[in-house]
Amino acid sequence: MFALYITHPQVAIDPAVPVPDWGLSERGRERARFAASTGWARQVRRLVASTERKAIETAEILAAGRLAVETDDAMGENDRSATGYLPPAAFEAAADEFFARPEQSFRGWERAADAQARILAAVERVLTGHDPEIPIAFIGHGGVGTLLKCRLKGTPIRRDGDQPAGGGNLFAFRLADRTVTCDWTPMESWKGF
Repeated sequence: MFALYITHPQVAIDPAVPVPDWGLSERGRERARFAASTGWARQVRRLVASTERKAIETAEILAAGRLAVETDDAMGENDRSATGYLPPAAFEAAADEFFARPEQSFRGWERAADAQARILAAVERVLTGHDPEIPIAFIGHGGVGTLLKCRLKGTPIRRDGDQPAGGGNLFAFRLADRTVTCDWTPMESWKGF
């Protein structure tokens, strides 16, 4: 059976609001609704989301009223509160540094190595005792999702493993051995297993 890691799609950016409190934009909601109508989404029987608003909103749309949404604080995005909102160009430069130096903190951000250990532990904790015959989806964020994918693939932390711009992507892995079977793919266009 399979597991999916799904990143929230586009958000309504508001520099005056803390990033964890940002919700989905209308485009992000449209993409999540379309993904919820696909065959793969109807196969999922368990949803576990980060406690950040954009991840919960994505999970609730994917649940389509048929599944409960579980949440886990440890699935949040890498802690970037030390810098707060950064304009797009500054954020991209900061993200480059975050991935390039995983053992160092960029201006007070959570280190990539620590964020990777945290997301891996959260996923493994959820999967402990999980029935491997039940398809599960984790709904979270691009940074920690990339760190998780790197770990599952046994590759170094590098930005070239990051999801495409815009979010709303997924990768799949087998529950039996945690082998990644599908690299980042837009959630609404994935054909499933």
